[in-house]
Amino acid sequence: MAEKNPALRTWPVRPVIAGMVVTAMCFVATVLITLNWFSSRSLLIDSAVQTSYYAAHAASEHARRLIEPASATLRTLSFDPLVTAPRQPERLARMRLLAAELIANPLVSAIYVGYADGDFLLIRPLENPQIRQQLQAPESASYLVQAVTREPQEPPAGAFYFYDANLDLVTQRHQADYQFDPRERSWYQKAQDHASTVLSDPYVFFSTRQVGISLSLLTPASDAVVGLDIALHDLGKDLADLRITPGTELALVDGKGAVIAYSDMPALTDPAQGTPVLRPVDTLPTQALSTLRHIGQDGVPVSYTSEGRAWLGVILPFDALNRTDMRMLLTVPAAELLGGLQHSRTRMILIAGGLILLCLPLGWWAGSRIGQALEHVTAQAKRMSGFDFSRPPAQPTPLREVAELNRVMNHVSDTVEAFLSISQVLGSEPQIEAMLNLVLEKLVHATRCQGGAIYLSQQDQATMTRFAVVGDLNELGPQLHYVDRPKPASLQHGKTGARVQRIEFQLQGRTGEIEGMLVLLYENDQEHASPEFHAFAAKLTGMMTVAIETRKLIESQKQLFDAVIRVLADAIDAKSPYTGGHCERVPELAIMLDAETTGPYADFSLTDEERYAFFLAAWLHDCGKITSAEHIVDKPTKLELIYNRIHEIRMRFEVLWRDADIAHLQALLHGEDAAAATAQRDQRHMQLQQDFAFVAACNIGGESLQDEAIARLQQLGATTWWRHFDDSLGLSTDELARLRQHRGPAPELPVAEPLLADKPEHRIPWGAHKPAVERGAPRNTLGFDMQLPAYRQHRGELHNLSIRRGTLTEEDRFAINEHIVHTLDMLKKLPWPRHLARVPDIAANHHERMDGAGYPRRLPGSAMQTTERIMAVADIFEALTAADRPYKPAKTLSESLRIMALMGKDGHIDTELFLYFLHSRVWQDYAAQYLLPAQIDAVDVAAIAGMLRP
Repeated sequence: MAEKNPALRTWPVRPVIAGMVVTAMCFVATVLITLNWFSSRSLLIDSAVQTSYYAAHAASEHARRLIEPASATLRTLSFDPLVTAPRQPERLARMRLLAAELIANPLVSAIYVGYADGDFLLIRPLENPQIRQQLQAPESASYLVQAVTREPQEPPAGAFYFYDANLDLVTQRHQADYQFDPRERSWYQKAQDHASTVLSDPYVFFSTRQVGISLSLLTPASDAVVGLDIALHDLGKDLADLRITPGTELALVDGKGAVIAYSDMPALTDPAQGTPVLRPVDTLPTQALSTLRHIGQDGVPVSYTSEGRAWLGVILPFDALNRTDMRMLLTVPAAELLGGLQHSRTRMILIAGGLILLCLPLGWWAGSRIGQALEHVTAQAKRMSGFDFSRPPAQPTPLREVAELNRVMNHVSDTVEAFLSISQVLGSEPQIEAMLNLVLEKLVHATRCQGGAIYLSQQDQATMTRFAVVGDLNELGPQLHYVDRPKPASLQHGKTGARVQRIEFQLQGRTGEIEGMLVLLYENDQEHASPEFHAFAAKLTGMMTVAIETRKLIESQKQLFDAVIRVLADAIDAKSPYTGGHCERVPELAIMLDAETTGPYADFSLTDEERYAFFLAAWLHDCGKITSAEHIVDKPTKLELIYNRIHEIRMRFEVLWRDADIAHLQALLHGEDAAAATAQRDQRHMQLQQDFAFVAACNIGGESLQDEAIARLQQLGATTWWRHFDDSLGLSTDELARLRQHRGPAPELPVAEPLLADKPEHRIPWGAHKPAVERGAPRNTLGFDMQLPAYRQHRGELHNLSIRRGTLTEEDRFAINEHIVHTLDMLKKLPWPRHLARVPDIAANHHERMDGAGYPRRLPGSAMQTTERIMAVADIFEALTAADRPYKPAKTLSESLRIMALMGKDGHIDTELFLYFLHSRVWQDYAAQYLLPAQIDAVDVAAIAGMLRP
């Protein structure tokens, strides 16, 4: 609302000023303006002529500043070893001198040497973006050396050398089409006939297509000619700066009428090629200069008409470039030149006003008060122009218009300040809910309303729920029934009894869907009742819509990302249920450990974004297992492939059993002693039963296998049985290829086969799919440092049965461990946002060890952050206590914690973190949710902690 001082009476500014000073000012101003008009016109014309001479002189001085330093540079270079160097390397060795000359003479665009044998060498800076693009210069290049060398009986060889700012070679490019011969150029030929510096006429440069002049000098020590190019583009800029009025036209032309420099240099560009050309003055956009060239004389001002406009022009000689016939053309629109007379009239009016104020005390007083009030407004306007929109202290004024202007300026300041605050909130507030509340508060302030609320639509519901509110809650209920076309409704304000208006706006997103409603309560005054206010408020709803859409977009993206991760976990679960359970339980345990607020890690805390990244990493830490073969990950026995190969071994024992029966029957047929034959058969049967039971026990992998057992396996493996069928039938292409590679031609049947064997075809090589996990591997870009087994898979029966502990061979163990390689590789390929950039490392480092002996990258503890160490502890504890692993029984709480204590002592996990985990009893809460009752036993925390002492 307007801020008014009821004790101070205000007056309209127009009657106050008009009644006191206007009459006298008009009389004096009329006299002064009349006298000033006739004198000013003559002065302006004389001033224009003098300015023309100044412009020509300034342009000439600029041209001389181009020529004189360049001539000195040529004289210096004419004695340099560069001009006598016979070979390209010797010439390139002098690049630092040439680069130094270019730095010392920034107006020189190129320095070059033409040799008598046709060789050519040129260096130019690459500062012009257009030249860089034209020459396709590398990003780091600062200089270009263009060279042409000629060898007898060989075509010219052109090459471009690109150097950086330190004059280190960036790249060298062979230019087969660069067949430049300096001996054919005019600057070379003219230098041969003169002992001093030769200045060329302006022309378009061969390589850069710029308009400029060349200076060349014949060297005294050889027939080589040194030269340099000076672009005249800056001369055109000088002409533009010398304009008398905005419409002034200036051009520098040669004796043939070709434009060398023009106040509007882009007009000299060829539209087809985008490069400057020597355009005739008759083809310029305006015909005023062409007309002046044809009718004017040197140094004589001339008035003329061109294209329906009156002009004042002059032609001046331009002798800055020696031995060149050049003229400067300058012409000014008469209307612009004489337009300053209006400013002169205004000045005289102000002078008249000052005289009147000096004569009339009352006018002085009125002017002072008016000036003071207007200065206050001007100062506020200047602050706003300087991007300071704060409201200054109020200053009372008796002038009604000034007071009203002050009020409007304050409102504008408040509104702009509110807009800036909204923009700052939208760009900096990380909490979406807080952002909506702040944006609503600023919007209510910007519209000078009494209050407001935001109602968001609910899915499949016609009622909207209030999400943010500012002002009286009695008028802004918690819910709003959606109305398709909201209209203003008059409401009674409960507290003050004043009439207020209520208006509702639909918040529509980019898709046209209704995101919610904005309700504003405002005082029923003239300002808010206008259609302009309603239109203004409706346009501001876009800010609220942006905030709401941002909130929904972030939430939907997060939900989608979480759902994708859950789908991946479900896929792992479907492939291997215990692995999916592991992926679900590890995040729970890790978050439990992170939530602890006591102990040595009590000061460790994560922001919401860091906690979310930790949560994602926990869910994804074993995502690479989706690529692991189930028969290896779930391998319950040593001979397991796709199925348990113990059945093949048992069948061979059945064959030997049958052979014993056959041998018994054959003995009876041959008349041998029946009792002895039967006893021999029964003994053989018993031995086979014992041997198979031994092999089957070895296949389980429960106890550590001793050397005696391995020796017995080798002995049993040497037992033979007769194969009567071709073992190459029914094989896949790969199997058949491996069999033929290692065995050669098939043996004649029947053939004796060993009972247990490690055949060559059992060893599956890596082939073309060898993973790049070894240190120094060319494709190892993620820093893996793992020992790669000799074979991708070893199916040998003795090799697998001889595993000393567990069921996994070296090849199987690598295949399982490789899941973390795939985890890191998969996650590194995802375009993570900045706050989630560490998710791949957190997820993939849980198999690293504190002593640096882990995998896949052998990172030491110092290279792992606390989140990664927490992940390792959680992963190990869950794996030890898991009851759904087919290859091992579940361990109790005390047994699992003792194993982890030994792992901490061996440098596997962080001992401080394990002690924190142990004393925090997070494991107890986890056990209550996920462990079987039989696994939960008494735990002696002190004894387990004591295991870590030296």
